[in-house]
Amino acid sequence: MSAPGSIAAVVVTYQSGSTIDECLLRLRDAEGVTAIRVVDNASTDETLAIVQRHATADPRVRFIANPDNPGFGTACNQGVAAVHPDLARWVALVNPDLMVEPDSLARMVALARQNPWTLLGADLVGEDAVRDAAARRRDPDFAAMLGALLRPGENTSAAMAIPPDDRLELQPVQAISGALMLMRRTLFDHLGGFDEAYRLHAEDLDLCRRAREAGAAIGVANHVRVMHVRGVSSRSRPVFVEWNKHRGLWRYFRKFEAPRRGLGTRVAVWLAVWARFPLAVLRAASRE
Repeated sequence: MSAPGSIAAVVVTYQSGSTIDECLLRLRDAEGVTAIRVVDNASTDETLAIVQRHATADPRVRFIANPDNPGFGTACNQGVAAVHPDLARWVALVNPDLMVEPDSLARMVALARQNPWTLLGADLVGEDAVRDAAARRRDPDFAAMLGALLRPGENTSAAMAIPPDDRLELQPVQAISGALMLMRRTLFDHLGGFDEAYRLHAEDLDLCRRAREAGAAIGVANHVRVMHVRGVSSRSRPVFVEWNKHRGLWRYFRKFEAPRRGLGTRVAVWLAVWARFPLAVLRAASRE
């Protein structure tokens, strides 16, 4: 049977050749990691060759090479399913551009064990050491999105951010970033993993919402700092990414909010979501 602090790390890759080598080196050196599963969504760069090299060097590393791209949530579910429950009691979902320290995951497990029904994130920072606002989030604010139709310059993502409270070692929040999520395997199984109807983006918000509704605590380990390079896989297909991001927001609204709203509100939110899409694509293109 697995040890109490044993961790299965699951990484989903797509065109991740620039970061996956360092990501896997760090995971292999991380305390408590007993299994590493990489699920590749049809990369055409050197990603799979790098992963194969790690799998040859370390028996804990195994990979699944999907013939197409079924989406982030589906691939995460594949990766977790590929780990026998006896190998690890904890699941860490790790982006391929996330760089853990040797003690990052073990420290998170120690905090999460204080409340067995916990979904935990970390203090994410960019390469410039600036803290990532997406590490601590509120649920999507669709009222703010509607308001943004009248105020195009308004940043609705910023409205979701919760400021860090460094007085707290474990800060309660409504949602955390899918770049790094740690939970007991039993919680992941209880939730049925990610909703596979999302292709990309908002599936992490969905998982957090369902976890809260199931009685789980959502929190951020404020003193566990982890570098997140951000957006490496997304840069190659900005229109695809933005399309699926907005599609995910609409699914989230239909699933959790629409049943409580009138027809007028539902139509207005649909317009707000898709009015943002071309603006988001233009912003993404300007960053290239």
